[in-house]
Amino acid sequence: VSNIPGSSGNTGMANLLAAKADGYTIATYIADTLGTIPAGTARHKIGDIEWIVRTQVAQSYLFVKTDSPFKTIQDLLKFAGENPGKLKVAATGFGTVDDITVRYLASKGYKMTTIPIPQPGERYASTLGGHSEVLYEQAGDIKQYLEAKQLRPLVVFNQKRFPAFPDLPCSAELGLDIGLPQFRSIVAKKGVPADRVRILAEAFQKAMDTPEWKKFAQDQYLDPESYLGPDKLAAWIASEVETLRNFMKTFGMAK
Repeated sequence: VSNIPGSSGNTGMANLLAAKADGYTIATYIADTLGTIPAGTARHKIGDIEWIVRTQVAQSYLFVKTDSPFKTIQDLLKFAGENPGKLKVAATGFGTVDDITVRYLASKGYKMTTIPIPQPGERYASTLGGHSEVLYEQAGDIKQYLEAKQLRPLVVFNQKRFPAFPDLPCSAELGLDIGLPQFRSIVAKKGVPADRVRILAEAFQKAMDTPEWKKFAQDQYLDPESYLGPDKLAAWIASEVETLRNFMKTFGMAK
């Protein structure tokens, strides 16, 4: 296993695409990397990739400190509407799904300011330390702060409520039509023989059916329907790219 940082995953993808299309070299592909395609900064195209399996989907949330004066998402949005740009949202960076969501909220009259903080620990510390009022993140990544009751969620960006937080409103209930989840998938270079793609997909599906994986998924607040095989994954990816492209065009982010 090689961890290859750089360019939102594009450095690792360059290594993958330089390898043989034999199924012996595979990679993890995430939402941040996909976002570079409509942004015009990717070094690859959708068609360069063999989309084998989606293993994780994690919905995104807005979190605040437990002692925040904003008790509900309605409190937060009301303040943002009356005080444009005053609230700061700790996010991974400009041009990310975090930033797109903040821009979308601004387009609905709830303008907040994106504070780009790529390092997760520094991002969490920003909100915990009061330097930013809001944190955009996935629940599994800050589980320790949720369990310690240092942070609490105000909204999940999704079409429905998440089972782990049954009392938490989803964005669709508020008339906010946006939900850009983080995801992880397994990919290979285009051209891997179909029988090898099938073997890989079945192996991952078998692993995801184990009690150990299901416990991990529950502990990390992953979507119970995260699995998507090669017969449907490519179409889902294309749909996600189109959604991202439309948002980026609307907000002047696409090159």
